[in-house]
Amino acid sequence: MSKEELGLDKNANDVALESEERRKFFSKSALIGAGVVAAPMTAAMFASTAQAQVKSAANSPVVHPGELDEYYGFWSGGHSGEVRIMGIPSMRELMRIPVFNIDSATGWGLTNESKHIKGESAHILAGDSHHPHMSMTDGSYNGKYVFINDKANSRVARIRCDIMKCDKMLTVPNVQAVHGLRVQKAPYTKYVVCNGEFEIPMNNDGKDGMEDVSTYRSLYNVINAETMEMAFQVMVDGNLDNTDADYDGKYFASTCYNSEMGMNLGEMITSERDHVVIFSLAACEAALKAGKFKTYNGNDVPVLDGRKGSELTRYIPVPKSPHGLNTSPNGEYFVANGKLSPTVSIISIKKLDDLFANKIKPRDTIVAEPELGLGPLHTAFDNKGNAYTTLFLDSQIAKWNVQDAIDAHNGKKVNYIRQKLDVHYQPGHNHTSQGETRDADGKWLIALCKFSKDRFLPVGPLKPENDQLIDISGDEMKLVHDGPAFAEPHDCMMVHRSKMKPLKIWPRNDPFFAPTHAQAKKDGVDVYTQNKVIRDGKKVRVYMTSIAPTYGMNEFKVKLGDEVTVIVTNLDQVEDVTHGFCMTNHGVQMEVGPQATSSITFIANKPGVQWYYCNWFCHALHMEMRGRMLVEA
Repeated sequence: MSKEELGLDKNANDVALESEERRKFFSKSALIGAGVVAAPMTAAMFASTAQAQVKSAANSPVVHPGELDEYYGFWSGGHSGEVRIMGIPSMRELMRIPVFNIDSATGWGLTNESKHIKGESAHILAGDSHHPHMSMTDGSYNGKYVFINDKANSRVARIRCDIMKCDKMLTVPNVQAVHGLRVQKAPYTKYVVCNGEFEIPMNNDGKDGMEDVSTYRSLYNVINAETMEMAFQVMVDGNLDNTDADYDGKYFASTCYNSEMGMNLGEMITSERDHVVIFSLAACEAALKAGKFKTYNGNDVPVLDGRKGSELTRYIPVPKSPHGLNTSPNGEYFVANGKLSPTVSIISIKKLDDLFANKIKPRDTIVAEPELGLGPLHTAFDNKGNAYTTLFLDSQIAKWNVQDAIDAHNGKKVNYIRQKLDVHYQPGHNHTSQGETRDADGKWLIALCKFSKDRFLPVGPLKPENDQLIDISGDEMKLVHDGPAFAEPHDCMMVHRSKMKPLKIWPRNDPFFAPTHAQAKKDGVDVYTQNKVIRDGKKVRVYMTSIAPTYGMNEFKVKLGDEVTVIVTNLDQVEDVTHGFCMTNHGVQMEVGPQATSSITFIANKPGVQWYYCNWFCHALHMEMRGRMLVEA
């Protein structure tokens, strides 16, 4: 192609003109509740601007070989069902944590340990992970757990940050589509809270009333963070979308985009206003203690009534179809993002006590509703009083000052918008470094963009999405990095590396493989010293050790049709010497980290010699690390 075809001969005025035309296009785009069609962008449109921004950025995204990133980033994997660990600011992908998906590298979803953790949902092979959030102490990340929701199958999972693996999973009863998720921030994360987004009958048994929408409800779900069991649920009017918590352990808040309780698009966007629901934790716990609840669908989870008029909740009217709900790091405000309105609603948390005491009206808690642009979805914060809101339709990040917006709302002539930065394209969530805690430091902003279009080499009809790193340490935002991402980086959070204490090798008594150790004890086997075959009728348990580059057992015999469980314990004590176990032609493979025990169960359904081998590179003689299963016909 010629330079002209590639757009490489364009000067700054040409680029500026294209940018202005692009602004006009998005300003004229109509949002009728269903979305928007974006025009293709030229690759050179913002190239010169981006290069200049990188050169002038106060922070450098470059992390040289041998150096470590300053932050851990936890990225949701969206409809891949996983969680990814990123290094910030390098944007290097460090690890993938399988959660709601099947992973053949680690054996997640295949091993007995992972099936035990997944529990009643072990048969579900897919998921849609949305909102990763870390446990806190006094409003600061404590590096203990990351929680993540599965919208597709109404689950919540917990990741242990010392081993970076999922250790608990709960299917939330009485709801469908667990969406927005946050943690209690203070005094510590006693509860994880999440929304049941889709409305269903409370007794959803299919017997009668399925078409009677008046019986439909959405539930706010409160989960014990340590036991990962349901604490209680709260029934509300309308549906629930995104949620967040205050910094005093008193209030939770959630947006509602379907106060109409509509069952189709037209019905869901008829009202001029929807609402934000405020939940009083103290009132909910008091009602629970007093036994003011019901149970549904044959389970014993207490469901409190938080519909309008309840002492447990208050409903604050806001412009139609709000989406994101975010808490400012100073603990003063909830910000509800408009989606179908160009505004965000700033709710004063200090006024909520008076609201619950019925001293003021719900709208009295709104201290400002600044107009930011088209399609505001989510807001993040720095440590200087500024907020950063994604504008989905405008494909921009709007930087604005919270106090100036409040002053403008009160009649003062002040421009609260500091800057608008083009991102590529259609941003959803955005997050600042530690911006969801009291420790917001105002260094980095991540924009998670739904489309990349022309930002990367073409890879076919399915294109990567685009995670963009933005330097916010100076007066102006500077775009410094594009990072292609596979489906779908829905949400993320960033924590300083000083908060994290990951292990280098497994403790031998780790609860992660306690059920397997319990079975070994029942079989009279010491998994660290013995290689042994236990035969129990058609069930065979094969215990073997591994130490690079050999298994403790080079062969074992079974009969055709036997149910075989292979339990491997890695005796290596050097970090990063991970072994694997793969039985050829049986769909069997798993990871076994240093000092860990892993097990997998399968049917020996092929007669003759069946080789097994180590599928994680471990040694110069790695290829020789193998053995035979001899299957008698």
